[in-house]
Amino acid sequence: MAFSTKRNLLFGLVLIGSLVGCSSTPDSTDEAGGPAAVLDAGSGAGGAGGGGLTTMPAYDAGTWSGSPLDDPSSPLRNRVIYFDFDSYEVLPEYRELVRAHAGYIATHSEVRVTLEGHTDDRGSREYNIALGERRAEAVRRLMNVNGVARPQVRSVSYGEERPAALGESDLARSQNRRVEIVY
Repeated sequence: MAFSTKRNLLFGLVLIGSLVGCSSTPDSTDEAGGPAAVLDAGSGAGGAGGGGLTTMPAYDAGTWSGSPLDDPSSPLRNRVIYFDFDSYEVLPEYRELVRAHAGYIATHSEVRVTLEGHTDDRGSREYNIALGERRAEAVRRLMNVNGVARPQVRSVSYGEERPAALGESDLARSQNRRVEIVY
């Protein structure tokens, strides 16, 4: 087996293992068959589809004593917004996630975030840097409309330079078309 094929097989097994570990997450796939936004940022999964996020529950600390950003039951733990190919429109299934983060940021004036825009490997380097910036700015505008002060948010584009997934499959590419919210 060629090295590339072994690497892809290993990546697939790791991805499947991480998805199985998240199997209790509600509606973990989207319409395109990829993992939905309900997965945490560390999972590196995403896409568009089969229900996705329709509403984000209000955050209730309950018995959690740590930061709401780390609470497994908090929508704030999810910090990745995925995009369609060649688009910078925040998809409806991610708008509530952005609003949840905006609510937290707006009520914590000391909090600063960076919105990191990313693309898949198609297109020139220059085009992808510009598209990543437009994606980050789209999330920033939605946050600003929802009460976040401009100085609390900065955006940066990495284009295709920091992929979440390697490969040229539709799944790998869908995981790379994203904005990550970094606190």
